Amino acid sequence: MSDQTRKLYGYWRSSAAYRVRIALNLKGLPYSTIPVHLVDNGGEQHAPDYHAINPQELVPTLVEGERVFRQSLAIIEYLDEMYPQTAPLLPADARSRARVRSLALAVACDVHPLNNSRVLQYLERNLHIAQDQRDAWVRHWIAAGFAALEELVANEATTGTFCHGDTPTLADVLLIPQLYNARRWSLELGAYPTLLRVEAACVPLEAFERARPENQPDAPESSKG
Repeated sequence: MSDQTRKLYGYWRSSAAYRVRIALNLKGLPYSTIPVHLVDNGGEQHAPDYHAINPQELVPTLVEGERVFRQSLAIIEYLDEMYPQTAPLLPADARSRARVRSLALAVACDVHPLNNSRVLQYLERNLHIAQDQRDAWVRHWIAAGFAALEELVANEATTGTFCHGDTPTLADVLLIPQLYNARRWSLELGAYPTLLRVEAACVPLEAFERARPENQPDAPESSKG
Protein backbone atom coordinates (compact mmCIF):
# COMPACT_ATOMS: atom_id res chain seq x y z
CA MET A 1 0.00 0.00 0.00
CA SER A 2 1.44 3.39 -0.96
CA ASP A 3 1.70 6.47 1.22
CA GLN A 4 -1.02 7.97 -0.98
CA THR A 5 -3.44 5.31 0.25
CA ARG A 6 -2.48 5.26 3.94
CA LYS A 7 -3.10 8.64 5.57
CA LEU A 8 -2.42 9.73 9.14
CA TYR A 9 -4.40 12.70 10.38
CA GLY A 10 -2.51 14.25 13.27
CA TYR A 11 -0.88 17.24 14.88
CA TRP A 12 2.88 17.58 15.10
CA ARG A 13 2.92 17.89 18.90
CA SER A 14 0.14 15.41 19.71
CA SER A 15 1.68 12.60 21.75
CA ALA A 16 -1.07 10.22 20.59
CA ALA A 17 -0.19 10.92 16.94
CA TYR A 18 3.51 10.65 17.86
CA ARG A 19 2.86 7.08 19.11
CA VAL A 20 1.29 6.04 15.83
CA ARG A 21 4.10 7.59 13.80
CA ILE A 22 6.63 5.54 15.77
CA ALA A 23 4.64 2.36 15.16
CA LEU A 24 4.26 3.02 11.44
CA ASN A 25 7.98 3.73 11.16
CA LEU A 26 8.97 0.62 13.11
CA LYS A 27 6.77 -1.42 10.80
CA GLY A 28 8.25 0.26 7.73
CA LEU A 29 4.80 1.28 6.53
CA PRO A 30 4.62 4.33 4.24
CA TYR A 31 2.01 7.00 4.93
CA SER A 32 1.19 10.58 4.15
CA THR A 33 0.60 13.11 6.90
CA ILE A 34 -2.59 15.18 6.94
CA PRO A 35 -2.10 17.99 9.50
CA VAL A 36 -4.98 18.85 11.83
CA HIS A 37 -4.02 21.92 13.83
CA LEU A 38 -5.47 21.67 17.32
CA VAL A 39 -5.32 25.42 18.01
CA ASP A 40 -5.59 27.41 14.77
CA ASN A 41 -9.01 28.34 13.42
CA GLY A 42 -10.65 27.43 16.70
CA GLY A 43 -9.16 23.94 16.47
CA GLU A 44 -9.31 22.24 13.06
CA GLN A 45 -10.36 18.98 14.76
CA HIS A 46 -13.79 20.60 15.19
CA ALA A 47 -14.24 21.35 11.48
CA PRO A 48 -17.18 19.53 9.85
CA ASP A 49 -14.94 17.72 7.35
CA TYR A 50 -12.79 16.26 10.12
CA HIS A 51 -15.79 15.53 12.34
CA ALA A 52 -17.12 13.36 9.53
CA ILE A 53 -13.93 11.29 9.73
CA ASN A 54 -13.63 11.24 13.51
CA PRO A 55 -16.75 12.21 15.49
CA GLN A 56 -14.65 12.35 18.68
CA GLU A 57 -12.79 15.29 17.11
CA LEU A 58 -9.47 13.91 18.33
CA VAL A 59 -6.21 12.96 16.66
CA PRO A 60 -4.87 10.70 15.38
CA THR A 61 -7.03 9.07 12.74
CA LEU A 62 -5.56 6.53 10.34
CA VAL A 63 -7.21 6.04 6.95
CA GLU A 64 -6.12 2.96 5.04
CA GLY A 65 -7.89 2.68 1.73
CA GLU A 66 -11.58 2.93 2.59
CA ARG A 67 -11.14 1.92 6.24
CA VAL A 68 -10.89 4.44 9.06
CA PHE A 69 -9.22 3.70 12.41
CA ARG A 70 -9.41 5.86 15.53
CA GLN A 71 -7.74 5.85 18.96
CA SER A 72 -3.97 5.50 19.01
CA LEU A 73 -3.74 2.17 20.87
CA ALA A 74 -6.39 0.58 18.66
CA ILE A 75 -4.51 1.84 15.59
CA ILE A 76 -1.18 0.49 16.83
CA GLU A 77 -2.59 -2.92 17.74
CA TYR A 78 -4.30 -3.06 14.35
CA LEU A 79 -0.98 -2.37 12.64
CA ASP A 80 0.70 -5.04 14.76
CA GLU A 81 -1.92 -7.64 13.90
CA MET A 82 -2.20 -6.68 10.24
CA TYR A 83 1.56 -6.53 9.62
CA PRO A 84 3.06 -9.05 12.07
CA GLN A 85 6.07 -9.91 9.94
CA THR A 86 7.99 -6.73 10.83
CA ALA A 87 8.89 -5.36 14.29
CA PRO A 88 6.21 -7.04 16.44
CA LEU A 89 5.14 -4.61 19.13
CA LEU A 90 3.57 -7.17 21.45
CA PRO A 91 5.37 -10.31 22.68
CA ALA A 92 4.34 -13.78 21.62
CA ASP A 93 3.32 -15.12 25.04
CA ALA A 94 0.26 -14.01 26.97
CA ARG A 95 2.04 -13.06 30.21
CA SER A 96 4.51 -10.83 28.41
CA ARG A 97 1.75 -9.25 26.33
CA ALA A 98 -0.14 -8.44 29.51
CA ARG A 99 2.92 -6.78 31.02
CA VAL A 100 3.62 -4.69 27.94
CA ARG A 101 -0.01 -3.64 27.69
CA SER A 102 -0.08 -2.71 31.39
CA LEU A 103 2.94 -0.41 30.97
CA ALA A 104 1.45 1.16 27.86
CA LEU A 105 -1.94 1.65 29.47
CA ALA A 106 -0.34 3.30 32.50
CA VAL A 107 0.61 6.09 30.11
CA ALA A 108 -2.44 6.03 27.84
CA CYS A 109 -5.08 5.83 30.59
CA ASP A 110 -3.52 7.20 33.77
CA VAL A 111 -1.11 9.93 32.65
CA HIS A 112 -1.86 11.27 29.19
CA PRO A 113 -5.60 12.08 29.61
CA LEU A 114 -4.80 14.46 32.49
CA ASN A 115 -2.47 16.58 30.36
CA ASN A 116 -4.43 16.38 27.12
CA SER A 117 -5.01 19.73 25.41
CA ARG A 118 -8.80 19.63 25.73
CA VAL A 119 -8.54 19.05 29.49
CA LEU A 120 -6.14 21.97 29.87
CA GLN A 121 -8.38 24.15 27.70
CA TYR A 122 -11.34 23.34 29.97
CA LEU A 123 -9.30 24.22 33.06
CA GLU A 124 -8.43 27.54 31.45
CA ARG A 125 -11.64 28.57 29.73
CA ASN A 126 -14.32 27.07 31.94
CA LEU A 127 -12.75 26.92 35.39
CA HIS A 128 -10.46 29.93 34.90
CA ILE A 129 -7.44 28.14 36.37
CA ALA A 130 -4.27 30.24 36.09
CA GLN A 131 -1.40 29.11 33.87
CA ASP A 132 0.97 28.35 36.74
CA GLN A 133 -1.66 26.18 38.40
CA ARG A 134 -2.35 24.33 35.14
CA ASP A 135 1.36 23.71 34.74
CA ALA A 136 1.57 22.37 38.28
CA TRP A 137 -1.41 20.07 37.56
CA VAL A 138 0.35 18.59 34.52
CA ARG A 139 3.65 18.07 36.33
CA HIS A 140 1.92 16.45 39.31
CA TRP A 141 0.13 13.81 37.25
CA ILE A 142 3.05 13.03 34.97
CA ALA A 143 5.32 12.69 38.03
CA ALA A 144 2.85 10.36 39.74
CA GLY A 145 2.63 8.16 36.67
CA PHE A 146 6.37 8.16 36.06
CA ALA A 147 7.11 7.24 39.68
CA ALA A 148 5.06 4.06 39.30
CA LEU A 149 6.48 3.28 35.85
CA GLU A 150 10.03 3.76 37.07
CA GLU A 151 9.47 1.27 39.87
CA LEU A 152 7.83 -1.24 37.54
CA VAL A 153 10.48 -1.04 34.85
CA ALA A 154 13.44 -0.89 37.23
CA ASN A 155 12.42 -3.83 39.41
CA GLU A 156 11.05 -6.43 37.02
CA ALA A 157 13.26 -9.12 35.50
CA THR A 158 11.68 -8.95 32.05
CA THR A 159 12.94 -5.40 31.54
CA GLY A 160 15.84 -5.38 29.11
CA THR A 161 17.37 -2.73 26.91
CA PHE A 162 13.82 -1.49 26.44
CA CYS A 163 10.77 -1.55 28.74
CA HIS A 164 10.34 -5.24 27.95
CA GLY A 165 13.17 -7.26 26.50
CA ASP A 166 15.70 -6.08 23.95
CA THR A 167 13.49 -4.84 21.13
CA PRO A 168 11.01 -1.94 21.21
CA THR A 169 7.44 -2.80 22.17
CA LEU A 170 4.16 -0.99 22.61
CA ALA A 171 5.39 0.16 26.04
CA ASP A 172 8.31 2.08 24.52
CA VAL A 173 6.07 3.50 21.79
CA LEU A 174 3.92 5.03 24.55
CA LEU A 175 6.73 6.05 26.89
CA ILE A 176 8.83 8.17 24.52
CA PRO A 177 6.09 10.68 23.58
CA GLN A 178 5.17 11.07 27.25
CA LEU A 179 8.79 11.88 28.13
CA TYR A 180 8.65 14.50 25.37
CA ASN A 181 5.54 15.95 27.02
CA ALA A 182 7.21 15.94 30.42
CA ARG A 183 10.01 18.12 29.10
CA ARG A 184 7.49 20.47 27.52
CA TRP A 185 6.09 21.04 30.98
CA SER A 186 9.54 21.38 32.60
CA LEU A 187 9.24 18.29 34.78
CA GLU A 188 12.53 17.34 36.44
CA LEU A 189 13.28 13.81 35.24
CA GLY A 190 16.24 12.84 37.44
CA ALA A 191 14.04 10.62 39.60
CA TYR A 192 13.39 8.26 36.68
CA PRO A 193 16.82 6.88 35.65
CA THR A 194 15.46 3.64 34.21
CA LEU A 195 12.95 5.43 32.02
CA LEU A 196 15.72 7.71 30.80
CA ARG A 197 17.94 4.71 30.08
CA VAL A 198 15.16 3.19 27.95
CA GLU A 199 14.69 6.51 26.20
CA ALA A 200 18.41 6.64 25.41
CA ALA A 201 18.08 3.25 23.71
CA CYS A 202 15.09 4.40 21.65
CA VAL A 203 16.08 7.85 20.42
CA PRO A 204 18.96 6.78 18.12
CA LEU A 205 16.61 4.45 16.22
CA GLU A 206 15.45 5.90 12.89
CA ALA A 207 11.80 5.03 13.56
CA PHE A 208 11.79 7.16 16.71
CA GLU A 209 13.85 9.98 15.21
CA ARG A 210 11.62 10.33 12.16
CA ALA A 211 8.55 10.42 14.42
CA ARG A 212 9.82 13.30 16.57
CA PRO A 213 7.44 16.27 16.62
CA GLU A 214 10.10 18.65 15.31
CA ASN A 215 10.55 16.46 12.23
CA GLN A 216 6.92 16.66 11.10
CA PRO A 217 5.85 18.69 8.06
CA ASP A 218 3.44 20.81 10.11
CA ALA A 219 5.98 21.64 12.84
CA PRO A 220 6.68 25.39 13.03
CA GLU A 221 10.16 26.48 12.00
CA SER A 222 10.78 27.82 15.50
CA SER A 223 10.57 24.26 16.90
CA LYS A 224 13.28 22.93 14.59
CA GLY A 225 16.09 25.14 15.96
